[in-house]
Amino acid sequence: MIRLIRKLFSRVLGSPVFSAARIPLYVWASLVSQILIVVTGGVVRLTGSGLGCPTWPRCTAESLITTPEMGIHGVIEFANRLLTFVLALVAVLTFVTIVRLGKSVRKGLFAPALILGLGIPAQAVLGGFTVRTHLNPWLVGAHFVLSGYMIVVATVLVWRALPVKHVPVTQTIWNFANPIWISGALTVLVGVLVTGAGPHAGDAHSIRNGLDLEALMHFHSYPGYLLLTLVIMQFALLRKRDARSHAVSGWSTQSKVSLLLLVVTIVQAIIGIAQARLGVPPLLVGFHMLGASVLCSLLTFQWLAVRGKPVEPIG
Repeated sequence: MIRLIRKLFSRVLGSPVFSAARIPLYVWASLVSQILIVVTGGVVRLTGSGLGCPTWPRCTAESLITTPEMGIHGVIEFANRLLTFVLALVAVLTFVTIVRLGKSVRKGLFAPALILGLGIPAQAVLGGFTVRTHLNPWLVGAHFVLSGYMIVVATVLVWRALPVKHVPVTQTIWNFANPIWISGALTVLVGVLVTGAGPHAGDAHSIRNGLDLEALMHFHSYPGYLLLTLVIMQFALLRKRDARSHAVSGWSTQSKVSLLLLVVTIVQAIIGIAQARLGVPPLLVGFHMLGASVLCSLLTFQWLAVRGKPVEPIG
């Protein structure tokens, strides 16, 4: 019997599904799925479906799944819960494939893959507390913050699994990376407080965090504008470096990442201003949540691209 079990495990682990060639697919799937869970969570909140399944882990006291009587809100909330199993499958495939690489090859990949796997049940439990406390805004905010952290970890995994050529940067460019990451993180965190004070609670009867929405929107914009200014300056310096460097032909990876970060930051600023002027319409809030998730990833890519290796030698 033991031999049979060993043989079965050997065949499963030897499957092409766990081939090292699948790692690029799995690490990107990890990142995309972590962003997608934020988007679907936004749909739950913005459609008022936060308590579509009023209890956890069951959808009702009698049923594990949504029932026809619960209507569209139950379907939306239950669909978001089901996506957790997709994340779990991707995490398992990624982790097992990385473990099979061997210690010498998987260096730097094991820890983020493990954290992503452990983060999924952590998110599920936190989501359960959120439902059981009738969408307490502080727990809802913590849910997003944990998702943001998971996006950062997934980004690190992509970067380490798919290394790109590093071109040394000047000390000035190198010094920009930390302020950009910090101002971006502050922008996202204050944005979580703004959402908790706003009108989209996820259910008609859920409470808000009690903070002044108008004042918070102004506080949210300050680190956002600082971020935009710093990214513009860093992008200009990177393009100047690319033009003068013999090691770069065209655009470096650092410049490409910086450009993407610049575009997303500008779009986020435009959406934020539109939200404030139009009374926080749900559709714009949804796009803003998507942008915040992508921003978490690009801020991390930016830091890794610039500070991942030493600066260029002076002289």
